[in-house]
Amino acid sequence: MTTLTRGPEAAKLPAPAPVARRRGRALTIALFVLPALVLFLLLVVAPILVAFYASAFRWNGFGGLPTNFIGFDNFTRLFGTEIFRRDLWHLLVLVLLSACVQLPLSLAIALLLNQRIRGRAVYRLVFFAPYVLSEVITGVLFSLILAPDAGMANQVLALFGADSDWLADPDTVMPSLFLVMTWKYFGFHMMIYLAGRQNIPDELVEAAQIDGASGWKVFRHITLPLLGPTIRISIFLSVIYTIQLFDLVWILTGGGPSHSSETMAVTMFEWGFKRSQVGYASAISVVMFVLSLVFALFYQRFVMRRDLEGATTSMGGRR
Repeated sequence: MTTLTRGPEAAKLPAPAPVARRRGRALTIALFVLPALVLFLLLVVAPILVAFYASAFRWNGFGGLPTNFIGFDNFTRLFGTEIFRRDLWHLLVLVLLSACVQLPLSLAIALLLNQRIRGRAVYRLVFFAPYVLSEVITGVLFSLILAPDAGMANQVLALFGADSDWLADPDTVMPSLFLVMTWKYFGFHMMIYLAGRQNIPDELVEAAQIDGASGWKVFRHITLPLLGPTIRISIFLSVIYTIQLFDLVWILTGGGPSHSSETMAVTMFEWGFKRSQVGYASAISVVMFVLSLVFALFYQRFVMRRDLEGATTSMGGRR
């Protein structure tokens, strides 16, 4: 019987089984990731590339691929129009109103509903319910409530001898639109703040109260700093949504009266689908995309940097 001896070189060779196992695992991961990757490329990346391409042409969207190349003329025309500059102003107004009114209101209600009060589960449900409704349903509902003649809002004001045109007056349409936005979305931010508040250990609050800290000092020095990551996420979501705002505006006002409530998304829809100037509308979509991307990168780099570093550190520690 012959005994085979293995040299040191043979002992160093890796076993074939682990290699085959790693290859099988990589193939399994690729098969699971491939469908999502294909959908992402088709539904996200491809439309972005098409929008960039179409923005360089004068094109009505019909007759095959665009051929009338005009370079950056669509963007030059866009930034030279009063309507688009007004859209940017509306964006700034809504972002500031959200940061100064809607989000603080959501935070205050979240802190209130975190207290041990009777029926707080019902209150949470009632305040969160408007967010469950679609934007179309919300728009139709408030178009009836804010109707100039028979609307419920004017019927209530009539009891005090007053009335308002609400959505039909250029001076009141933006506050009315923001009122609807606040009713629709403050419950969503309230739940985010409520979840963040419940992650704060009660021992910290109790220790501060034992040391004689007032409610305001507890909020200022403990609750608010520990809610910082949650507040930053809430502001980020609010700004991104406002940049893309379309549904509510289109149902409530259609951008009117006289473009006084128009947003970039409404302007894009107007020129692309109603006036068949797809190249010009694509330029608007490119500006919206770049604006969202720049804001997201800037916000994550300078505002959420500590939050992201903390998340990375904790994930590395778990490994």
